[in-house]
Amino acid sequence: MAAEDLPSQFDVVILGTGLTESVIAAACSRVGQSVLHLDRRNYYAGNWASFTFNGLLSWIEQYKNQQEVQITELEQVWRSLIDEGEDAVPLSALDSSISNLEVFCYASEEEEKEEEMKTPLSSFQPVNAETVSEEANGDSTEAHDTVTGDDTTASDAKTPNEEHEVSEPKEDQHTSDISEPSQSQEEKESQLSSSPADPPVEVQKKITYQKLVKEGRRFNIDLVSKLMYSRGALVDLLIKSNVSRYAEFKNIGRILTYRNGKVEQVPCSRADVFASKQLTVVEKRMLMKFLTFCLDFEQHPEEYQDYTEKPFREFLKNKKLTENLQHFILHSIAMVTQHTLTEEGLKATQHFLRCLGRYGNTPFLFPLYGLGEIPQCFCRMCAVFGGIYCLRHSVECLVVDKVSNKVKAVIDTRGQRISCSHFVVEDSYIRDEQRQSTAYRQISRAVLITDRSVLPSESDQQISMVTIPPLESSAPAVRMVELCSSSMTCMPGTCAEERSKPAVLWVMYFNMRDTSALDSSSYSLPSNVHVCTGPDDSLCSDYSIKLAESVFHHILPDEEFCPPAPNPEDIIYDGDGPQAEGPGFDESTNTEADKSLAEEEGATHEKSP
Repeated sequence: MAAEDLPSQFDVVILGTGLTESVIAAACSRVGQSVLHLDRRNYYAGNWASFTFNGLLSWIEQYKNQQEVQITELEQVWRSLIDEGEDAVPLSALDSSISNLEVFCYASEEEEKEEEMKTPLSSFQPVNAETVSEEANGDSTEAHDTVTGDDTTASDAKTPNEEHEVSEPKEDQHTSDISEPSQSQEEKESQLSSSPADPPVEVQKKITYQKLVKEGRRFNIDLVSKLMYSRGALVDLLIKSNVSRYAEFKNIGRILTYRNGKVEQVPCSRADVFASKQLTVVEKRMLMKFLTFCLDFEQHPEEYQDYTEKPFREFLKNKKLTENLQHFILHSIAMVTQHTLTEEGLKATQHFLRCLGRYGNTPFLFPLYGLGEIPQCFCRMCAVFGGIYCLRHSVECLVVDKVSNKVKAVIDTRGQRISCSHFVVEDSYIRDEQRQSTAYRQISRAVLITDRSVLPSESDQQISMVTIPPLESSAPAVRMVELCSSSMTCMPGTCAEERSKPAVLWVMYFNMRDTSALDSSSYSLPSNVHVCTGPDDSLCSDYSIKLAESVFHHILPDEEFCPPAPNPEDIIYDGDGPQAEGPGFDESTNTEADKSLAEEEGATHEKSP
């Protein structure tokens, strides 16, 4: 929409399309607020975005060429729009949330040879394809990986919407399309599988850089890598609001850990424990007993009350658990540090266990086409209820009333003044001089494309979560999420050459600012300006959802947060009832319509005074 077409007044203006901002936009629009949602970028989801490989290369170039915009002329424009009794608060034109970006290519840059049989473009039969993303934080290093998986039946694709089951993307199975604002339908279709009747395909023997670029649309690479707890705040919100119908999900099939120089599968469910070959019979009994205790540990305070102020690791030792079991529980089930207190460790273990079995044999889900789908799902909901969206469109400054010290309007980059009651903004738009505290952490991220899984198995269609414990007790753990091609995040059929370890084809490293430790008191801004932090260093997105709910209730304290959106078939237009299928010209339809009309007329006469 052109700037001159924008209305001059909104209830809420939102700048940034990250997860938190998008949830707030959907929640406000759903309860009848007029919402203008802007982003200076040319794509949705901000630092939560997912890119095709080619799109990621463009994003890298944009980062390298990014410079501070000279705003002297623009400032003269918006200064003329500031009236007497008003102040202007300028916003930052430069996004400094990403830093230290480096890219390395280890794949051959030779022209690919076409000696082998061609794989159909629509073929979805992966042999070995991985996209690995690793993530680290200044105090807690995280890693996330994308790869091929293990057990096909364990990787069933399901949606959190319990009334809508999504078909699982098995080796020869199709997945349905998901439309999204920033990716064309043709791009999505190019990722769909061919029919099982396709003839056998000879696998490419060597993956070159040109091959990665050529197949770039098959990738959906996340800037931030997270998973969704099946009973976490995000999944609960997707179900409650009916936003889950806009996306599809896949189970995480395996939880892995690195121990004693090798990658092992972590037994976490009852079936996994008894099927495990890594545990002795005694260890299996000890683990089952401990996990059963954790499910309702609050009922047995005498078991842990002497350790409430002591580390969880000491409590595990007191329970006479072996080093093997302590490793699994601490790093891969509770996923806490060695300094985490006992009660917090027990709660983390309990949450993990309660999420088991809802959609699969692990607690986690992952959205098809990448995490960038989730913010866009909430943007769709906002748009359905009247929200207006403009990409490549930002806000130059806030107009603040000197008497009330509240924002009364914004001036956009095209010189239009737009009145609003509340302004929601992503942290990266805030200038340093408007921060009272600049103490924030950095998340160290790595995105790697490799040629095989870190732990090959019979099936290559599983998503895995891998934990790499710290080398020192004071250091953070590293987490990896390994994705397969049926998650619609990477190309199939990379390399069939047997090798003990995967080879890295391409890698990107960067730092992402984590401002989740800051609160409203950390900014020198008017009270009706609500700052949203970007992705934090945790494995899930619960912090962002809770922040979105908090901001929403600050704006609209008496309204429900994201009430369910009606299903399309339940919507009645212009007072009409449900419409019959077909053109409606046949005799039976006309007879039913006449009968209905007669009944309506009779009812009208009966109700008349």
